[in-house]
Amino acid sequence: MSTYRQSYREAIALTGPVLPLISFFGRLPLAMCQLGTLLLVAETSGSLGTAGLVGGALAAGQTVGGPLLGRAADRRGQRVVVLSATLLNAVAVTALVLAALARTETLPLALIAVVAGASVPQIGPMSRTRTLALAHRGNADERLIGTVLSFEGTLDEVTFVLGPALVGLAVAVAHPAAALLVAAALLAVCGTWFALHPTASLLRPAARTASTERTRLPGSVYALRASMALQGAMFGASQAGITALTEDLGMPEQAGLVYAAMGVMSAVAGFSMAAVPARIGLSTRWRAATAALVVLSVPLVFVGSLWALYVVVVVLGVAYAPHMITIFGLTERVVPGRRLAESMAWLMSGIVGGQALALALSGRLAETSGPPAAFAVAIGAAVLCAGLAWTVRPRAARGRTVTTPVTTADAEQATRDAEAPSDTARST
Repeated sequence: MSTYRQSYREAIALTGPVLPLISFFGRLPLAMCQLGTLLLVAETSGSLGTAGLVGGALAAGQTVGGPLLGRAADRRGQRVVVLSATLLNAVAVTALVLAALARTETLPLALIAVVAGASVPQIGPMSRTRTLALAHRGNADERLIGTVLSFEGTLDEVTFVLGPALVGLAVAVAHPAAALLVAAALLAVCGTWFALHPTASLLRPAARTASTERTRLPGSVYALRASMALQGAMFGASQAGITALTEDLGMPEQAGLVYAAMGVMSAVAGFSMAAVPARIGLSTRWRAATAALVVLSVPLVFVGSLWALYVVVVVLGVAYAPHMITIFGLTERVVPGRRLAESMAWLMSGIVGGQALALALSGRLAETSGPPAAFAVAIGAAVLCAGLAWTVRPRAARGRTVTTPVTTADAEQATRDAEAPSDTARST
């Protein structure tokens, strides 16, 4: 246990304790905006169809924009890209709220949603990339790399649970518009802070040459992205099935709590991944995680009561975060360092895109054929994940230096700068 705690201390020490806190709150708007947009547009337009269309436009923008921002960060550095995206996103989300309250027509509302989605600054992928860069410069071993990925995965899972809960609270206390305005303000503050944090300066973009422009990714990268999109499909199908089943049981208010319970267990499992021995390789972990996804998702189609639903989804949550964390770890290993931010953003975009598509498909299936049909989609996605894990063999890439060399002294100085109060603060 002491080794376990020490691993997390070392992971946090890479950037200092402030950056993980900033990145955590900077990720919350991503988890808040999807549900907040659906509720706001449904409230102001009176149409669930319009709300679904605008929510789909938001998800489409996130899916397309994420990798583009990641590539821009790899080429130009995180500071300018994150700062620009943060300011644009805060303005776009605010504009979306104002347009919805003004009962703007569906098409312009959807276009604003596309911009809001495409400008999400991808703080989660950027944080992973930044921390991994510092770990590699310090010649970190596989244990510490795994701990970093476990910690980042846990932050993601907690935000995915807490974000919708905050939206529900804002709706109960005030109005759906309040949830989105809080998200915009939170992102404006934390996104700007994240962009200006001293560690951002350590990720200088590599010089662009003809050879770097021709860099091709190994085929296994696309299999990993597909596996992450399939996990997003499991999220969407599970959400549709849970919603439909709780409605059939006459307790629709339980849907959010059931889904949150699954997320909490997933976060606990993700946090525990640092305790997995380093001798168990990433490919083995990938196969084990996907096998667990298949085995643990099958009982969903047989659930007929609320207590059984809670038990099944909580147990299934044990497999979610380990699969995600392992995919991030394999991606970090197989892609060239100069394309790491882009690749991490692709994975997050895959989750968003897969979830949105599966939710739309599974929602219709649940309406026509009942909750088991939606859960069957989740099982099918799990089977496809397992197929990829057991047939694809990711291999480590060469040229894993993420950016131009920075000395250990530089990294230590940046951490000291991050933890020290500014000159302005001292003067006050």
